[in-house]
Amino acid sequence: MLDGVTTALLRTILEEVCENVSPYDAGVRAYVASKILEAATKGETRPDLLRQIGQEALSKAPTMWR
Repeated sequence: MLDGVTTALLRTILEEVCENVSPYDAGVRAYVASKILEAATKGETRPDLLRQIGQEALSKAPTMWR
């Protein structure tokens, strides 16, 4: 389980990465969030790398979600 500080970091990174994604594109946001969360649960806590993982996920999100 992630602590509060890490959870806040992940939320911030998700919002930064998805700043240009419509709030109605829940599928894209969920996909990006899952990739960031997956990295964090494996021990990654560096904001720059988590942001990069999120941006890569955003670029690879299925087109039906964009």
